[in-house]
Amino acid sequence: MALNIEQIVADLKESTILELNDLVKAIEEEFGVTAAAPVAAAGAGDSAAAEQTEFTVELTSAGDSKIKVIKAVREATGLGLKEAKGLVDGAPAAIKENISKEDAEALKEALEAAGASVEVK
Repeated sequence: MALNIEQIVADLKESTILELNDLVKAIEEEFGVTAAAPVAAAGAGDSAAAEQTEFTVELTSAGDSKIKVIKAVREATGLGLKEAKGLVDGAPAAIKENISKEDAEALKEALEAAGASVEVK
């Protein structure tokens, strides 16, 4: 059976984050692999940290105002209500990855204003 790469890519583009997360978990279980990034040597990690240009905003806790946090996540990501709620319920979870420092700080401020605990990595 030949794979239709274009169709697979098109299907992935239309998938939600939660669906993609389920796909990754299923692949990990089926093939006994992990999607975790390999850990670099300690010496190489120090120089990479000094030159970091892309950041990840991670929601660590929704806090007391869960509904406000869900709304803030929806505004920031463009996700639907169900997907945004799934991200907030699944905290800690990455909200946005590989964004500039300015965008990461703005997103962090918006989520913290809604009552969430956020970490920029």
